[in-house]
Amino acid sequence: MEPLLALMAEWWWIAPAAAGAGTVGWIGVRRTRHRALPAGASTTTERAARTWANRPMSKAAARRLELDAALLDQQNARHAVTRGRAEVKIADAEVMRAQAERAASRVSSDAVSAARARLTAAQRELRAASAEIRARRAAVRAAKSMLPAIRAGSAPLPVARLFAEHDAILQRWMAYETDPALRIDYPAMSDPRSPLLAEFLRAQERAQWLRPSSTTARLEPADFLAYRDAVRALHHAFERAERAARHGRDDRTDTDPTDAWGRVASDWAEQAQRALAWSVENMGRAASKSWTERQAKRGRKSDPGA
Repeated sequence: MEPLLALMAEWWWIAPAAAGAGTVGWIGVRRTRHRALPAGASTTTERAARTWANRPMSKAAARRLELDAALLDQQNARHAVTRGRAEVKIADAEVMRAQAERAASRVSSDAVSAARARLTAAQRELRAASAEIRARRAAVRAAKSMLPAIRAGSAPLPVARLFAEHDAILQRWMAYETDPALRIDYPAMSDPRSPLLAEFLRAQERAQWLRPSSTTARLEPADFLAYRDAVRALHHAFERAERAARHGRDDRTDTDPTDAWGRVASDWAEQAQRALAWSVENMGRAASKSWTERQAKRGRKSDPGA
């Protein structure tokens, strides 16, 4: 599968070759990303922008990319909490205004009920934003704990890890396209009429578009976040499609947005667990190295010729 994955890193897999076919035929279209330039930009400006984009990222920046992205994510979550608090205050004022106008018989009770409903929705959004910022803080701690392992080479670079996750999903999907037994047992995974498969393919199109050209390509934290979220969305879309196919159904009951927070918590828990595992591994290596050095010193002291 390695040559196949290398090929898929360069090509998109999109649109069925023929609508209504029992199996899916795919057309690979080579695409490249271009940075948008202002209208009328000079050739010198365009050349400078292209040179900046093509320069490789420094090793230090590549190692810190996930941490910088997590810090940006945390900052965005804080802004969301601030906006949520403002929305709650506005909605609360609207309730008081509606109640006053109702007391003066200027509006009906329906207006008061609608204002209270907006307040409840704003409070719900604020609670969700507060939960989000707690998750983002956990992500920052996890990213910080992974830095020593990345510097030591015992953990992959953040972009390389996302590449591996992306390729692993594509490899699982291609198994349904290339294995005759799987195609027979789970036809929905290669049926162009399947809504969940179409959702997965749209997620793959977005993830492939956001995928950097290489692990050393210059990438801003916001770009890393966009690609990371696209890979996670791709993973969830594949899981829904596969689960529906294996249960012999193809509906959207698994796409209920109420489980979004459960998926977020699962993502962060997995990341924290991976960081903890790497930290424990590094601690074990450090302890083993320290013990070896102490044994060597004792050996030199006991050796008269030392």
